[in-house]
Amino acid sequence: MSEEHEYTTPPKRRGIYLLPNLFTTAALFAGFYAVVQALDGQFQTAAVAIFAAIVLDGLDGRIARLTHTQSEFGAQYDSLADMVSFGVAPAVLSYTWALQPLGKIGWIVAFLYCAGAALRLARFNTNLGVIDKRYFQGLPSPAAAALVAGFAWVAHDLGWTGAELRWPAALLTAFAGISMVTNILYWSGKSIDLRRSFPFVAAASVVLSFALVSIYPGLLFLLFLGYALSGYVLAFWRWRHKRRHSADASPQP
Repeated sequence: MSEEHEYTTPPKRRGIYLLPNLFTTAALFAGFYAVVQALDGQFQTAAVAIFAAIVLDGLDGRIARLTHTQSEFGAQYDSLADMVSFGVAPAVLSYTWALQPLGKIGWIVAFLYCAGAALRLARFNTNLGVIDKRYFQGLPSPAAAALVAGFAWVAHDLGWTGAELRWPAALLTAFAGISMVTNILYWSGKSIDLRRSFPFVAAASVVLSFALVSIYPGLLFLLFLGYALSGYVLAFWRWRHKRRHSADASPQP
């Protein structure tokens, strides 16, 4: 046996932090549970599970930053969990709830959404540190999932079946999938400093918003729909501003 093996330093083990990964696992469980409930025909429960995954996904990263437990493993694990919760689960929910009667068109639209989520997550991971942190490039996958799940939730509360709304559901699912892979910029909210003090009215407004959402969940859908459209409105405004500026800068005859 060669003597060099006696002095070889053993490879270092990369630590796995328990606390943030517990939240990521909980988000993954919520996404998987949404798939199971959608296959069982419990569409409202599946939609609620997807929203629960959105909340848990928002907590794991913040907890990792607050506790200084960020790791490459956690980032990769979070992306895989997001693919299940915000890619597969909404696609399965949309297909089983509304798109199945459309036949081939239905599963193609569901796959379009699922592929859009995968591409969105892959692009996000490769663009870290490149894109301005104030904006997301393309609709974030949690917001896209909220669109699909929120639409099913609101329709269930209003007594509409998925078969009755199969074409609106197909258009909304396709819109969410395409919006994730566009170059349209969406405000990320990362410019807000949560350590600053806010007026009491602002804090009370947040509490009131949670109360209104608990009474009428449709407000969640409207909120995320407005967010999804805001990127297109901002892109159009920038295009008009750029075009006007170019026209003003061009020499007059």
